[in-house]
Amino acid sequence: MDMRPTLDAPDDDPYLWLEAVEDPRALEWVAAQNARTRGRHADARYEADRDALRQALDRPGRLPHVTRRGPHLFNYWQDAANPRGLWRRTTMESFRRDEPAWEILLDLDALAARESADWVWKGATTLPGTHDRALLRLSRGGGDAVVLREFDLATLAFPADGFHLPEAKSSAAWLDRDTLLLSSALLGATSSGYASTVRVWRRGTDPQAAPVIFQVPEASMAAGAGVDREGGKEVVVFHDQIGFYDARLHLGDRTGPQQEIPLPTDALYAWQRGHIAVKPRTPWTTSGTTHAPDTLLGLSFDSVLRRDPRPAVLFTPAPRRALQGFTWCNGTLVLSILDNLEPQFSLMTPGKPLGAPWQRQEVPGLPRIGVVDLWPLDAEAEESDGTLLVMAQDPVTPPRLLLTATTPATPALLKASSPSFDATGLVVTRHEAVSSDGERIPYVQVGPKDETGRAPVHLSAYGGFQVSRLPNYAATAGLLWLAKGGTTVLGQIRGGGEFGTAWHEAGRLANKVKSHDDFAAIAADLVARGVTVPGRIAAEGGSNGGLLIANMLTRYPERFGALFCTIPLIDMRRYTKLLAGASWMAEYGDPDKAEDWAFIRHFSAYHAAEPGRPYPPILLATTRRDDRVHPGHARKMAAKLQALGYDALLLEPEAGGHGYGKDNAEVASFAALGAAFLRRAIGWDV
Repeated sequence: MDMRPTLDAPDDDPYLWLEAVEDPRALEWVAAQNARTRGRHADARYEADRDALRQALDRPGRLPHVTRRGPHLFNYWQDAANPRGLWRRTTMESFRRDEPAWEILLDLDALAARESADWVWKGATTLPGTHDRALLRLSRGGGDAVVLREFDLATLAFPADGFHLPEAKSSAAWLDRDTLLLSSALLGATSSGYASTVRVWRRGTDPQAAPVIFQVPEASMAAGAGVDREGGKEVVVFHDQIGFYDARLHLGDRTGPQQEIPLPTDALYAWQRGHIAVKPRTPWTTSGTTHAPDTLLGLSFDSVLRRDPRPAVLFTPAPRRALQGFTWCNGTLVLSILDNLEPQFSLMTPGKPLGAPWQRQEVPGLPRIGVVDLWPLDAEAEESDGTLLVMAQDPVTPPRLLLTATTPATPALLKASSPSFDATGLVVTRHEAVSSDGERIPYVQVGPKDETGRAPVHLSAYGGFQVSRLPNYAATAGLLWLAKGGTTVLGQIRGGGEFGTAWHEAGRLANKVKSHDDFAAIAADLVARGVTVPGRIAAEGGSNGGLLIANMLTRYPERFGALFCTIPLIDMRRYTKLLAGASWMAEYGDPDKAEDWAFIRHFSAYHAAEPGRPYPPILLATTRRDDRVHPGHARKMAAKLQALGYDALLLEPEAGGHGYGKDNAEVASFAALGAAFLRRAIGWDV
């Protein structure tokens, strides 16, 4: 009997039992799969790569990332001696030295040992103003669900009467020392598995009894809230995340919302000191003028609330010129722009009096090539003095951290990372492939100068959720591929945000297959240019990129030598019923609607897989603690492929969340095993 699921009978699925994450039968099957995968690839060569990568990830000379809260710079640091990590702080004066004097606030390894818990750091929020109390977010095993715990930075201990919320997908914001705004799926969840309510939680009270001051419909993605303290006035901002690209914001107080901000739900906006910057995702007509998507508009906040907006145009997009982000810093609006993938930054200052033209300045002294990021140093907008941090890097140059400000000055070097691999002789070049519909798809190639025609190529991309994938410096690709003589390629395929909303829309919903066509076109272009041959192309992608890789297996198998498909979505008929899947319908569509399933079926690789095709070797990898993308996707695809006669492999570590591991050792093990599989599958003996 043919037990393969069909497109028209999606629940006729013999592998549904693998969706029971902790079921003993499923765990026994996973254990056998792990043993099979490790038995083939966890050899001495893999162990050497794993150890070298872990050493690189743990190297003391890498860049410490800092955020200023009050007088201190805070940092979370992991290394060989502290695999789970240290939460620590120092002063700016000390940070400028070669060897800063760090004050250790929390040793997570010691805490995990003391409490016999698999704690993974997920961040902290300190009490604005004094910064002497913090809310820690601690995950068990690396999942998105966290335990909220209050921590005293004076005593370096958890106070006996401190806030403490059990594990859930939760967030909280300080109202004052004894009061929190709490959003937690533990106290009510949407269909996406996130919080549906906002509550006022007072110290010493039961969170279950905390009064609800805001609630969103079950069909919304999530509810949340924050606090605007500008000018010493407390304003609570309520957030109804309707879908992935739509939200409604309301202004209010501790009793609840009082006024909705009357802007398009698909617009991104931020305000400060009486001004608001708005970027609509779709055409927006106001004051008789229609503004194109991704145009950045500057307005008086009062005029928006009065429903009489009169915007000034601050940025106009072009086909290959896109606004990547914008943020306020000390009354200045900072614009991050990609102009044909070249980083640019502008500082926009509102004119005085209100309504006068805005003033524009460029940030001087920043690199025009590579990857450059710029953001405010201070965690709290109300405490900012205009200091900005800059990080600059490229595939062969380790990151550098620079200091600048909203009053433009030549950036000063703060820190530079030590290299994690030898980049001698490597060159970085940019190319374009032509996709199935004629669109030009850029990609960046890194490798030896002389092409052999059979280069071992590692090809990756993402292509979703308007996320821009840019060629940064990476120890993993450097050590496991480039340093061994290989070539890496990163594609900027449609569905991403490299060229703005239009680029995203061209790879979303019914156009999702085009983003997959783009990736296949890059593989074909590498062959056409004489760089390599199909059997020497090893492709890797994770999450939405895992969906991409699964579709390369079923749609373009002849263009690849091996595939590494990590933390993936694959079963697109049931994805909305698995963990946070319902929150992604704005990206993929709703498979329960016939009109959506008509196009989703074409990129549901789980249903498209069939016997007798020339599928390349594939390793599907997930983590058991991934509570965002269900591990059942990878499990079921591996099981189906094996039943169809393919030699598919599965890897499923216990911890890691929606990533490759909870510490550098686990990350190194995961990545090194994937690289060992890819290299062996394409016949690259190094």
